[in-house]
Amino acid sequence: MPDGSGPIGREEWAELRRQALFSLPDTLTGKSLPEVLLTYQQKLLATTAAHQVTFVEKSRRTGYTWAVGADAVLTSAASREARGMDTLYIGYNLDMAREFIDVCGMWAKAFNQVASAVEEFVFKDEHKDGDRSIQAFRISFASGYEIVALSSRPRSLRGRQGYVIIDEAAFHDQLDELLKAALALLIWGGKVLVISTHDGDTNPFAQQIEEIKKGRKPYALITLDFDQALVDGLYQRICLVQGKTWSPEAEAEWRSGIIAFYGQAAEEELFVVPSTGTGTYIPSILIERQQRDGIPILRWSCPKSFLELPDHLRDAEARDFCERQMAPLLAAADPRLMSFFGEDFAMSGDLTVLWPIQLQQTMVRRPLFTVELRQVPYAQQRLILWYMLDRLPRFISGAMDATGNGAPLAQETATKYGLERINQVKINEGWYREVGPLFKAAFEDGTTELPRDLDVYQDHRAIKLVHGVPHVTREQKRTGKGEDAGKGGKERRHGDSAIAHMMAHLASLMEVSEYSYTPAFARPGDGHSHPEDDSRDDWRARGAVFNSGAF
Repeated sequence: MPDGSGPIGREEWAELRRQALFSLPDTLTGKSLPEVLLTYQQKLLATTAAHQVTFVEKSRRTGYTWAVGADAVLTSAASREARGMDTLYIGYNLDMAREFIDVCGMWAKAFNQVASAVEEFVFKDEHKDGDRSIQAFRISFASGYEIVALSSRPRSLRGRQGYVIIDEAAFHDQLDELLKAALALLIWGGKVLVISTHDGDTNPFAQQIEEIKKGRKPYALITLDFDQALVDGLYQRICLVQGKTWSPEAEAEWRSGIIAFYGQAAEEELFVVPSTGTGTYIPSILIERQQRDGIPILRWSCPKSFLELPDHLRDAEARDFCERQMAPLLAAADPRLMSFFGEDFAMSGDLTVLWPIQLQQTMVRRPLFTVELRQVPYAQQRLILWYMLDRLPRFISGAMDATGNGAPLAQETATKYGLERINQVKINEGWYREVGPLFKAAFEDGTTELPRDLDVYQDHRAIKLVHGVPHVTREQKRTGKGEDAGKGGKERRHGDSAIAHMMAHLASLMEVSEYSYTPAFARPGDGHSHPEDDSRDDWRARGAVFNSGAF
C-alpha cells in the first residue's frame, strides 16, 4: 500500500488494489479451507463435487464468487487422475470476467504456498510465485488445465471440454442456447454450475429452477437467501475482515440497512422470490456499478398553496432555486465539453426530472447534476429549464417528453433553442424498442453514470421487459423524499429519473451541428479581442463550427 509520501497515480493505485486481491485477508491467513469458507460456501463445493449439474438461486451480497473461485482452482489445479479439468467461466460482462480471474488468482497463489511445502506445484511457471501464469482472462496450471473467462455467446464453448460456470445466468441474453451448449459437455465428463439472482418469474433461469423443484430436471439445487447467509456467519465474517466488533444488534442494523437499500426489490434481490410477470431490464449490479458519489440531486417540492402566490413571487422563488443551487454547478462545468440534456415532464403527483450531461473525453456521459421538481407550476418549470439551458456550456441537443401535458413545454423549448436541437419525444412502445437496447448497452459498456441515490436506483429498476420490449412500468412506487418525508408522508415515483436519463442518452446520440460566433471586431465592453491581436488562435477556436456526430 502507499507509504504516505504523496499521492499516487490512477494506474499505480489500480495495480496496488489488484495485488491486494492476490492474497488472503490477514485474518484468514494460515487457516484451513473449511475454516476460510462459510457454511453455505462449503456446501456449494460439496454439491458441485458430487453432481454434474448444480443450479444455485441466491441472494445478492453473499460472497459466492469467492467460493466459486476456490472451486475453480481446486478443479483445474488437480491432475487428470484426480478428476481435474479446464474451468470455463462465463459472466455477462467484461468486469465480471476480470473480477473472477482476480479471485481465482488469489486462491491459486494461496494454494501454491501450501503445495510448495510438500514439494508439489500448482503453476507451470513458478517465477514470482506464479504471477506469469495469471493473465487477464486465463490462469494456467502445472496440471495442464486452465481457468478461462469466455464470452457469453453459446459458440464460445464450441470445441471445449471442462467445468462450465455460468455466473448471474438470469442476465444472459441467450441463456437457453448457452445452457444447451454447456450441457453438451456432460457427455465427456464435464460439469456445469449455473448460479444467479432472479430477474422475474418468466426468465429462463427461473423456469429452470421451477423444473428442478418439480422433479422434472435431475439437477442439484441450492437456494440461499439473505437471512440464511447471515445465520451461516456472513456478517460475522464481514466484521472479522473489517476489524469491527460483531453483535446481534449491529447485525440487525446492518440487515435493515441492506433491505432498505433494495426497497421493493428486496424480495427478489435478497430473498430469492422472482418478481411476477416481468423481469428487470437493466441488472441491479450494473445500475449500482455506474452510480457515482458527487453528482448532486437538486430537489424542489412546492406546497399546494404555492399556486395562490402572484406570478412575480412564484418566479422569484424559482429564480432563487436556480441561483442558489443550480448556478454554482453550471459555473463549475467544464466549458470544453459538449453538453446534452433529457427531461421527463409531470404537472402533479409524479416528478419532472431534468438530466443534464457532459460527454467526457472517454465517451462517458456524466451528469452535472439532476433536478427533481414536484408540484411546480408550468411557468416555473419553464423558467428553471431555460435558466439551465442558457448556461450549459457547449449545449448541443436535448430530448424532451412531449407526451400529453409535456408537449407545450417541449414545443416552446424547441422553438426557442432550435427545432433540430430539441427532440420532442412521444413516449410509446416503438420509442422504448429503439432506445432501450442502446440505453442498456451504455450500462454494460460503462459509458453512462448516475447519482448514488436510492430513489434513482429504484427508478432504473422500474425498467421492465414486457413482451420483449423494455418499458418503465407505471405501478406506484413509494419513497420518503420531499416535503412530507419528515411527517411520515410518502410520495410517488414512476421511474421518472430513468426516463429523463434515457432522454439524455438519446440526445447524446443525435446528429446536430454546434455553432458559436465571435464578431470580427470587438464592441466596447463586450470582452472580445480584435482578430489581429496576440490571441488569434483562441479567437479562431471560439469562432469554429463543430459537428457533434453520432456517438
